[in-house]
Amino acid sequence: MTVKANQKTLHRQIRSQFQGKRKIPFAARHREAGHGRDITWTLRAKQAPAHITEAWIGTSWIVEVTATGTRDGKPFQATHLFLSSLRTTPEALLRLVRERWSIEGWHWIRDTQLHEDAHRYRGNGAGAIATLRTAAMNLLRLSGFQWIRAGMQAVMHDITALLAMAMRQPNHDPC
Repeated sequence: MTVKANQKTLHRQIRSQFQGKRKIPFAARHREAGHGRDITWTLRAKQAPAHITEAWIGTSWIVEVTATGTRDGKPFQATHLFLSSLRTTPEALLRLVRERWSIEGWHWIRDTQLHEDAHRYRGNGAGAIATLRTAAMNLLRLSGFQWIRAGMQAVMHDITALLAMAMRQPNHDPC
């Protein structure tokens, strides 16, 4: 579970466990370079203290994940705190956190590029529009566009290109 700053007490309790020269028994690191990013992900985890496990039944670990580096040539740093009931290796836990953030990345694209949060569709209309957005994003990715905005601009006023993209057969690699 992600622990956000609006959960003031829990956030402070976890953050304090990773400050100073405390021994952190579990750690993992992964570097990711590409697509305008050079980020080092660092996970530190330790067994949750009693006062947290009493309030959050089933919690095994408290976790801090820090991402530092550059994005599009600009310095970047983010720290996130988590509670976890998983009993796994630090490397596996870091992989799970990064996968979750990749999903968050899709949501960020949906909001910043497609302005999804600004729409007020109700009922079946919301699901229909979300399905069309997902199909559009996948078509752009399958057509080789790394940036959704560039793909949208390329086909926005070109119905022929849009239809060709929709009619394209997926590559089936024989395994």
